Amino acid sequence: MIKTPSTTFEMKIVLIKLIAIVLFFTSSYASAEMKISVQLVTGPKSPEFLMAKKFASDVKLVTSGEVIFEIMPKLETTEIKGLLEKINKGEIGAGIAYTHYWSSYHPAAMLFGSPTAGAGLGFDNISWISWFLYGGGRKLYDELWAEMGMNIKGLILQPLGPEALGWFKEPIKSMDDFRDYTYRAPPGIPGQAYLDLGVDSVTMSGSEILPALKNGTIDAAEWCCPMPDSVFGFQKVLKNYYLQGIHQNVANADLYINGDLWKKISPANQRAISIAADASLIHTIAWLMHENGKALRNLTDNEGVILHETPQDYFKEYSAATKKLYDKFNASNPFFKKVFESMERFAKVTVPFWAQAQRSNAEIGAAFAGQQKKK
Repeated sequence: MIKTPSTTFEMKIVLIKLIAIVLFFTSSYASAEMKISVQLVTGPKSPEFLMAKKFASDVKLVTSGEVIFEIMPKLETTEIKGLLEKINKGEIGAGIAYTHYWSSYHPAAMLFGSPTAGAGLGFDNISWISWFLYGGGRKLYDELWAEMGMNIKGLILQPLGPEALGWFKEPIKSMDDFRDYTYRAPPGIPGQAYLDLGVDSVTMSGSEILPALKNGTIDAAEWCCPMPDSVFGFQKVLKNYYLQGIHQNVANADLYINGDLWKKISPANQRAISIAADASLIHTIAWLMHENGKALRNLTDNEGVILHETPQDYFKEYSAATKKLYDKFNASNPFFKKVFESMERFAKVTVPFWAQAQRSNAEIGAAFAGQQKKK
């Protein structure tokens, strides 16, 4: 038989206990305003910064002002390589960068930050997000941080691809021409694939690229796409631009929050932040598509930039080089294989539909673009 309080005294004791429990749990979370500084690795004009500000505004709204993300642009003292470690140790509350930068910690980071050549499975930004949200990708992404030994909560915010092949001193007509250049490439699998093809590729942070181009250390480079590339000022140094590339046709910028700090946020606000992060995925794609279009027109109409078609042998050779790297990591790393096989299962169902459905859109889009060139 269940006992119930039979006296006023017993009822008071129960009430006091209930109040104590409520006070304990409410004190465990941030009920008042909680400010979290978010360190970026790009400047205040970058799409990462601008869309992070939009995300922070959404978080403030959906948490009723209880969680405030203070977005901090890159400083001269900001070290990209040390950012993740500082967040892991709690020296910095949070940061935004690119998960493929951490492939030296674990090769599977590349599958979330920048699955090179669409992971060899035909992924583009949209189909990759579909896998992430509805194919088990989010759960695997959460597992990644434990695999890396990091006390971090990650949230994917900003799909930035497809990225351009990049900028060249002189036009290239084949991979043999490409191999004559010293080319700034992204770290991890993208850069390694170029090296395996005989391209003299080097990795360096964004702030180092333009000085290296000016002093002749490199004579070709990639960063992202027309809008961010324009902000960097590539057009002031090089004029030959190749839009189609597959080394980062999917590329993401993520938010990293110290795990202990994340636990101090109430479950309701954690959920609200996650919803705002998901909303940021489509906000970024929609906004950046238009911004890239405006930037590309300005580059070609006003900045003297010449837009070239990427040599066809690039796609075949680069895809083959990345496949060898994927095969290598699938054979040597169980978690990489686990993530890749999840992507592969999803791609076998989703990509054939998406690719065929988009073919007519690409054709009519290309026809319209061709008409604009003639005007």
